[in-house]
Amino acid sequence: MRRGSRSRAAQGVSEAPDAQRSDLRGDGSDPALGGPGVAPAAGPEGNQDSDARGFASFSGRQALGAVECIDLAVDAARLAEGLWFVVADFEDPAHGGRARAWRFADHEARDHGATGEDLPARVAPSDREGAWRGPHPDTWRSSLSRDEYQAAVAAVRHAVHEGDVYQANICRVLAAPLPAGDREPDARALARILAAGNPAPYAGAIHVPAASGIEPVWVVTASPELYLRLEGGVLSSGPIKGTAATADGLREKDRTENVMITDLVRNDLQRVSAPGSVEVTDLLAVEAHPGLVHLVSRVQGHVEVARDAPGGLWGQVLEATFPPASVSGAPKSSALRIISELERGPRGPYCGVVGWVDGDTGEAELAVGIRTFWWADDELRFGTGAGITWGSDPVEEWEETELKAARLVALASGEAAAD
Repeated sequence: MRRGSRSRAAQGVSEAPDAQRSDLRGDGSDPALGGPGVAPAAGPEGNQDSDARGFASFSGRQALGAVECIDLAVDAARLAEGLWFVVADFEDPAHGGRARAWRFADHEARDHGATGEDLPARVAPSDREGAWRGPHPDTWRSSLSRDEYQAAVAAVRHAVHEGDVYQANICRVLAAPLPAGDREPDARALARILAAGNPAPYAGAIHVPAASGIEPVWVVTASPELYLRLEGGVLSSGPIKGTAATADGLREKDRTENVMITDLVRNDLQRVSAPGSVEVTDLLAVEAHPGLVHLVSRVQGHVEVARDAPGGLWGQVLEATFPPASVSGAPKSSALRIISELERGPRGPYCGVVGWVDGDTGEAELAVGIRTFWWADDELRFGTGAGITWGSDPVEEWEETELKAARLVALASGEAAAD
């Protein structure tokens, strides 16, 4: 593995380097989505109609009024023109997953250089927004019980012993009913709560209501992890592996796992990058996030795809890199097989992708869909998981999933999050 120079973050704890990219913090004065004293951008049929057809806000891009949705399994080449907001499920189409992108009538970009404190609220109140009414804290249930999850960890360790896999990410999905109501919950309301209580470098929300006539979606994310960024022809990724309450709690197992997954990301990027251009620019940096720390590495390469490649640039990039290495495992094909055997039910957008692609500027910012809520079948859902290796302890891995979920689930349930 080629390794670039380590940043200062690798020598100690730093704040998340991209924290200024969060679009959901500040004083509520965003002209794109309608803050106090500022008129929202007018759609072709007026402000109210644009708002009723949904909104999107993620990492420097905001939009109102969905006009179409495309299936990336067949139309990825269309990402070459215009601004699209992307939500992709972890599962592939053969297993019920969907990768989709929405185009909106009104959109604008924001300065990435602003500090988190200076940024206006990208998801501002609308005429349709009320107070967030989250699930009762006691109603959350898990797709895997403690004993079932720990048994799954033991099963992965056995698979490692047998040489079937080096690492596999095992997850569970939490779900709770929302209070009865006559309409879809407002994603803005939850997004603003998370932004205040759990600021994240890749915070965002995409909500296209079922009544819009466009393929609906409801996702709110507080992701700390970069899946892919395209800027100036450079494709970069920031895999996270290693989580603890404090830096002192990070284990040798965490470091070994991070290096393993970073190497997998390097291999993925090599499939769509110019020969010799892929490098690890940061290895094992310690990043502080609300309530926990992560080990984060950075990999980049100069993207190079044949002009006539099926699906265009993004068809090839997604084919080479999806699902994200950090939430699948190594080797990826073996890890996905084990995941399908051990987990109960689909992950959906959790561990998938949330973000945007701007074909006009040749830029993109896509997050791994962790620390992510989605609403379906009158339930709010949230996923949590951990990477399992031979060095994993079943009890510790369960506790890691609890740590990752505790703060955000508490915020969604209307409880104060402990620092």
